Amino acid sequence: MSGGTGDGFAGRVAAITGAGSGIGRALAVELAGRGARLALSDVDGAGLEATAERCRARGAEVSTRRLDVTEREDVLAWAGEVVARFGAVDQVYANAGVAYYGEVAAESFEDVERVLDVNFWGVVNTAKAFLPHVIASGDGRLVTVSSLFGLIAMPAQSAYNASKFAVRGFTEALRQEMLVARHPVRVTCVHPGGVRTAVARSARAAEGLDAGALAANFDRRFALTSPERAAGVILGGVRRGRPRVLVGPDARVLDLFGRLSPVAYQRFGAWFSRFLAPPKPKRG
Repeated sequence: MSGGTGDGFAGRVAAITGAGSGIGRALAVELAGRGARLALSDVDGAGLEATAERCRARGAEVSTRRLDVTEREDVLAWAGEVVARFGAVDQVYANAGVAYYGEVAAESFEDVERVLDVNFWGVVNTAKAFLPHVIASGDGRLVTVSSLFGLIAMPAQSAYNASKFAVRGFTEALRQEMLVARHPVRVTCVHPGGVRTAVARSARAAEGLDAGALAANFDRRFALTSPERAAGVILGGVRRGRPRVLVGPDARVLDLFGRLSPVAYQRFGAWFSRFLAPPKPKRG
């Protein structure tokens, strides 16, 4: 264990994927302010360095690695580099992800594969690369970022739903395995609702759909939570060792709805999906 006192973050070594923007950046900056030592990665090198600058301005020790989480050997190599640099890894935040909008009949096999490769296999690659080190820390935290859409499904989100449900299942199984083996690792699955991040703005869409208009509509109508607020909620749950963290009022309400009415919520989702599409321009 690399040491640390207080709220469980000071002096800890935390590795974060998808740290170049959004929730990943907000987590990095907040952890920097709490005295953590940071290993940051993202496929966006410029965004990653911008995050690192903010963290260093708060006094944090930071290393960076431009990284595609779908490249397994690179993720494994990164884990080794982090241990070599800092001597240990106490906390891992598997946050990298992409979004996609498109109905099953319209989406391509390649689009579905891309979403699953990043959102699911990226989490698997990260968790398996770092798990031995997190166990060895003696007081580890392993955090995965699923989604509200890992709790309930929505039309035109089948690939994203599938990836985030998979993250949830993988994480919940991992948590149980840590309990069975009595390893000193607390595992948390995060389910954000609508958060104002670049994920929606960089989302792809099926042919014939305007991805930019869809993203603008999402930001305007449904992105209820700031990345900074999301990071605070996540770290509060991690500090308490909670197995599941819901972020945002929409996540809390719709999770409850889904559990109480697993069939009725699907009828609601079919009706509600019309609001996910951008408004059509008025004639005349």
